[in-house]
Amino acid sequence: MQELHTLQSELTTELNSILDWWSAHTVDHQLGGFYGKVDNQNEAFEAPKGLVLNARILYTFSSAYLLNHQPKYLAVATRAYHYLVDFFHDKDFGGFYWSLTPEGKPKETKKQVYGQAFCIYALTEFYKASNHIAALQLAEQTYLLLELHSYDEIFTGYIEAHNRNWQTIDDLRLSEKDQNDKKSMNTHLHVIEAYANLYTVSTNATVKPAIKKLLFNFKKHIICRETGHLQLFFDMDWKVKSSLVSYGHDIEAAWLLLEAAEVIGDEHEIETFRSLALTMTNAAARGIQNNGGLIYELDTSNNHLIEEYHWWPQAEAMVGFFNAWQMNKDQHTLQKVLNIWAFVKNHIKDTKNGEWFWGVDKALMVMYKEDKAGFWKCPYHNGRACIELIKRIQQLS
Repeated sequence: MQELHTLQSELTTELNSILDWWSAHTVDHQLGGFYGKVDNQNEAFEAPKGLVLNARILYTFSSAYLLNHQPKYLAVATRAYHYLVDFFHDKDFGGFYWSLTPEGKPKETKKQVYGQAFCIYALTEFYKASNHIAALQLAEQTYLLLELHSYDEIFTGYIEAHNRNWQTIDDLRLSEKDQNDKKSMNTHLHVIEAYANLYTVSTNATVKPAIKKLLFNFKKHIICRETGHLQLFFDMDWKVKSSLVSYGHDIEAAWLLLEAAEVIGDEHEIETFRSLALTMTNAAARGIQNNGGLIYELDTSNNHLIEEYHWWPQAEAMVGFFNAWQMNKDQHTLQKVLNIWAFVKNHIKDTKNGEWFWGVDKALMVMYKEDKAGFWKCPYHNGRACIELIKRIQQLS
């Protein structure tokens, strides 16, 4: 199919462009690691260095090296690995600090489970790329810490955050825009993503049961059976505390949860999550606009749309709808992938200064005040989308 060959070729070029931008503009040669912020003019700032940014760089460059074995990508991944271990890792209590000063001193020492999960995800991928056994050992140690301190033995699931020595804290929020609730969809999605990656290389027999418990929680509590959307925030006993729909998370979860079921080789879960993936994909499709882009959020309490097009939902939608097309073979589903990619090229990709903008608003005007690289703006979503689609198209050949 010519359109798939064209897509693969364009995404290969795009992946190289994205990674070359990060290599050129984010490496902090003076203070170490990577800059905490780079703006849309490619100017770097000595901003706080976030755990998620560093872990996502480690994951993405490791994954890219596994795809094409270019030494320059392994070099960036190795830099990210050493900075993570030398500066973010808490040598006294285990786990990783949430943020550092520009100089690399601990700033926010809390143990946000979302961040720990990304470290497991990234360390595991780096182990696959480098065969560096210490990376796998650290990923396994972090997994055990989450199971010991964060897992809720009564109601199951994972509590959002802890202080430096893993005790309870009052402010559990992932960011200022998030609700202060005990459990969230977002954290659970990235814990299962991390555990699935760990399972592929770990000999720890408890990882598979942990993944199965997570899949159960998504079926039982997180995926709304009436709408197919994800519910976002919860009390300890899984009482729903939110009214938002996140279209990007709907489509991201659609393919990641199926992948987790496939990784552990559970045929019943695979069948269940193949069906749920299509249900969630159809739910996410409600957010696709006539221009081909995927809208950000909907507040169901007042039916208010947040009419912005952020970079990451577009990236996840490309993978999610491709995943659905592989199951249903419906040309309209594949066309959604091509339309979203066209939207990215027309509105999200920065053809002048490189990489992707944070997003565009309702009028398709660029959100210039947002970071090009920063605490939350990382190469993970768009880099991973390119890698995932390249691999999937290759497997069809």
